[in-house]
Amino acid sequence: MQIIGASFDTVEENRAFAEKFNYDFPLLCDTTRAIGLAYGAADSPDAGYAKRISYVISPEGKITHAFEKVSAATHPAELLTML
Repeated sequence: MQIIGASFDTVEENRAFAEKFNYDFPLLCDTTRAIGLAYGAADSPDAGYAKRISYVISPEGKITHAFEKVSAATHPAELLTML
């Protein structure tokens, strides 16, 4: 399983965020919002923030589970229980 986080922040902002919270997974910098728009995390190209959503994607590249709204406090445990 691979975890990838995504935000609309710059490389520098994501690097500082990942270091602050000791993340050991990559953070995708979607500054153009193209991925956010494609996956429903943004409603427009000028959205200020990405929606907190989550997808589980199989090794074959297929979405197996979609979570339309997640809580940062409880979602990691929810995913671990599901997987």
